[in-house]
Amino acid sequence: MGAVRTPRIKVAPETSAASYHCMSRTVNGERLFDDTDKEVLRRQLWQVAEFCGVRIITYAILENHFHVLVEVPKRTPVSDGELLRRLQALYRRPTPQQAASLDTLIRQLAEDSPEAEGRRKRLLALMGDVSAFMQLLKQRFSIWFNHTHARFGTLWAERFRSVLVDGDGDALRTMASYIDLNCVRAALATDPKDYRFCGYAESVAGNRAARRGLASAYGGRNWEETHAICRQRLFGIGAAGRAKGASISWEAFLKVAAEGGRLAIHEVLRCRVRYFTYGAILGSRAFVLSQLNAYNRRTGGRKGAAIQAFPPITDWGELASLKCLIGHRLSLSAALATCAAQ
Repeated sequence: MGAVRTPRIKVAPETSAASYHCMSRTVNGERLFDDTDKEVLRRQLWQVAEFCGVRIITYAILENHFHVLVEVPKRTPVSDGELLRRLQALYRRPTPQQAASLDTLIRQLAEDSPEAEGRRKRLLALMGDVSAFMQLLKQRFSIWFNHTHARFGTLWAERFRSVLVDGDGDALRTMASYIDLNCVRAALATDPKDYRFCGYAESVAGNRAARRGLASAYGGRNWEETHAICRQRLFGIGAAGRAKGASISWEAFLKVAAEGGRLAIHEVLRCRVRYFTYGAILGSRAFVLSQLNAYNRRTGGRKGAAIQAFPPITDWGELASLKCLIGHRLSLSAALATCAAQ
């Protein structure tokens, strides 16, 4: 018998909205995705998000993994008309079989038949939940990828990782910046606006949904204000320019840390920060504690969980993390790893 999975830390969608950083990697970490594959995953990401009723705040797609930061709203009733609209968004170019199935569903819903109730229930179960969103996205892309590349079997290495992110404080914008800087850590671009497969680049290119996503994290009365706030976090400057070589080597980072020095947060975010991917909850200490207590009441407890403050290498604000890796506090060098993409 296989090991029992630890229940994922989530907020019940019936109670309130919640934000999550989700990440999934290819089997064996193989670099399988070329630009065509990334483009298909990018399109499917938006389509599945619209169907599931979640907001994409930002994302990054690389050769062997992807990150997405999403907001799952508080669950509200979905009308039959909205259900059909979301299905049509999911199947923008339906096959003849899909088109026939959609026509049958339209007829069943109009007649309010027993068959309609069953299909309605199954479809609504895929909406308003981060696990259902990720499962549907990974399944749809796997089917396309295996068919296109004449392969079979598992594409994804493991259960996707998720971090519950405080949506009311600075945690959300810090996480959004960290995700958009993936291409910089991978040395694929010096500025994420030049890397097509991330939410920031889509926003700069004019995608309204992408701009609304970043605005939900950074604030701003319009795109110009949102962009300026975003650039400040990404580069320590406004939207007008970018410092040359705005990066830091791992050796320089360790030297500053060893000497008890401090760096600007935009420099630290160019290093891998394991708390952002391997943690379970990210936010203020009060937020982390409240969500941990709610989880413990629901499940009976999370073994090895501990609330940890971030190492004082920069001004993290009130950020704290729930760490569950091996149940131990990570050292500075383990918590902040090399400047490679994650």
